Amino acid sequence: MVNPYAERKFVVGALLILVILVYLGRLFHLQVIDRTYRLSASSNVLRYVTQYPARGLIYDRNGKLMVYNEAAYDVMINPRQLSEFDTADFCRILGVTRKKVDDAIAGARKYSMYRPSPFLKQISAETYAVFQEKMYKFPGFFVQPRTLRKYTDQTAAHVLGYVGEVDEKTIASDPYYSMGDYIGISGVEKTYEELLRGRKGVNVYLVDVHNRIQGSYMDGIFDSASVAGTDIYLTMDHDLQAYGEKLMRNKIGSIVAIEPLTGEILSMVSSPSYDPALLVGRIRSENYQKLSQDTLKPLFNRALMAQYPPGSTFKVVNALVGLQEGVVSYETEYTCNMGYHAGGISVGCHVHDSPLNLPEAIQNSCNAYFCNVFRNILDNPRYSSVTEAFQQWRNHVVSFGFGQKLGIDLASELSGNIPESSYYDYYYGENRWKSLTLISLAIGQGELLITPLQMANLAATLANRGYYYVPHIFKEGADGRESANRFSVIHETTIDSTWFEIVAEGMDLAVNGPPGSGSTARIAAIPGIRVCGKTGTAENPHGEDHSIFIAYAPKEDPCIAVAVYVENGGFGATYAAPIASLMIEKYMNREIKRTWLEKYILDTNLLIRDEEND
Repeated sequence: MVNPYAERKFVVGALLILVILVYLGRLFHLQVIDRTYRLSASSNVLRYVTQYPARGLIYDRNGKLMVYNEAAYDVMINPRQLSEFDTADFCRILGVTRKKVDDAIAGARKYSMYRPSPFLKQISAETYAVFQEKMYKFPGFFVQPRTLRKYTDQTAAHVLGYVGEVDEKTIASDPYYSMGDYIGISGVEKTYEELLRGRKGVNVYLVDVHNRIQGSYMDGIFDSASVAGTDIYLTMDHDLQAYGEKLMRNKIGSIVAIEPLTGEILSMVSSPSYDPALLVGRIRSENYQKLSQDTLKPLFNRALMAQYPPGSTFKVVNALVGLQEGVVSYETEYTCNMGYHAGGISVGCHVHDSPLNLPEAIQNSCNAYFCNVFRNILDNPRYSSVTEAFQQWRNHVVSFGFGQKLGIDLASELSGNIPESSYYDYYYGENRWKSLTLISLAIGQGELLITPLQMANLAATLANRGYYYVPHIFKEGADGRESANRFSVIHETTIDSTWFEIVAEGMDLAVNGPPGSGSTARIAAIPGIRVCGKTGTAENPHGEDHSIFIAYAPKEDPCIAVAVYVENGGFGATYAAPIASLMIEKYMNREIKRTWLEKYILDTNLLIRDEEND
């Protein structure tokens, strides 16, 4: 008879042997074959040094270098490798206090006992040389080479943006970043971060008991090389940008210049500006605090974020809507008796010839003329109500890119405001407002708010006779990458291209009309270049009116469109028109021959007047 217990004994024994063999096999794999676990276990004798890639360089459209890199050194701390060291000597070399050391060690231990973190950022090359020689005396500390941004000059701070240390939120959401990494915070640096940053690498070194590197671990099989960031070319013309910033010195406002046929931004000036070098390195936080508290708001990008009434520049839009809706024609004439007067409401106007046809009304910037045009648009018998006609007017206006973000490849763009009919229903009551109620919209006032970028886009749309491309700042990458497809899409207005020729004639007359003809922008005329422009003066309840001007040139085959806002600058022809004209001359001729006009603008200091008003 077979003993059943004997059979069970053999089964249990076999299972036990099998388990032992599995454990032995796994142990063999961990200790002999798979060396990553050995690497992890040996972290106390290994040093992992991140290889930060060189950030991509930034050039202008003509290949002029604007942003490059400079070597910098961070002192890193690894809590796991810390042991007693000469604190006094350590503090003397690095120029820090004992409290700084104690606080940093506590912070590093809180962050991670195994992963290194920054102790002191961006030490000088001289300090690095001294510290490197004595680093064996300070176990747990090592130097991490990296690069910092440098600028060829102080130009285009708002466009270029700046780089700063990554925050905890970004680290948690993006595994690429670690504590101490840098990331684009604003401008081009932010928008094209992934292109500019490249890819980090890592070197693993053996370190002796004195914290000295003995060589690469396992002949570098665990190392990975960094990949440099991609160099990029902007659409911006550096020399034009620098000239625009020079013209806007001691003034508050903005200049935006666009190439109409492509939507490429040639210049984007926001004034006052700041030196981009102020937001680099260890001084960044302190300088940012000072800049953010400056009452002139140098960090505020007025080109994208300032929202103003467009003033009389908006008359060209109402003219085009009136032409499209059939309520005005080239020959239509209206008289002006020092303004428009109806229903107890008066909109004043300056002295000029009367009556005027449409191009002449643009030339003279007649308020009465465009009040009549606007009322005819809203009282058009084609529509069942003023509300319906207003909605049609608004649809036309929005097709120019107003009341919405254009979609530029820079952050913080605002949309401006083109009021909805519901706004007036709420404010006045449904069906209780009429065309005369909204008469301020006829001359670019009231609830209208437009950004300088949108006004420059309007100038480009006029230059193109009815269409535009989304304005953008990225031209191409050194890797052959081109700007996004959305920047090559044509955006057509709801206005037939035929009507733009009438407006072009009026804008031509505004600049190039004969003396005594009432041209409001003769100061913008450039010998040899046919400039088309329109002045504007935006009412400002807080002080002097804003000076506005839009223009494009030459009249045929335009290559540049410009919008200029000068806050508290008064009439459009006083400052905005000369500045726009000088920008056009600079771009097209590469030199300025009207030095008298340039001197007039450069010598103007509107900030003094603001300080006196305060």
